[in-house]
Amino acid sequence: MTVEDLRALALALPKAEEHDHFGRPSFRVRGKIFVTVHEDGAGANLKLPREEHEALVAARPEAFGTVVWGQLIRTSVVLAAVAADELAELVEEAWRAVAPKRVVAAFDAAAGQR
Repeated sequence: MTVEDLRALALALPKAEEHDHFGRPSFRVRGKIFVTVHEDGAGANLKLPREEHEALVAARPEAFGTVVWGQLIRTSVVLAAVAADELAELVEEAWRAVAPKRVVAAFDAAAGQR
């Protein structure tokens, strides 16, 4: 996976926007970040539930790590170490963590009609 693949996945989600975050891309919903890209472009940080984060880091430390900003914990992912479908699921999960409930409900309803 590449940064361009990640960008396509993030921006395909409702209300997602790309913004600069200290000189690197971030993806947000209504100003809330759900993904940031590493400076070197080889990885990204995702806002995932703590249980998911801990399971990923324990199971695959070569692909997933921990990033701490104050009290915030984010999941670092090496893009080359994950498959497209896995990254798509994780990006969507991170998006769900910040998207308004009504936006998530509309997204789920539209997915149910496909």
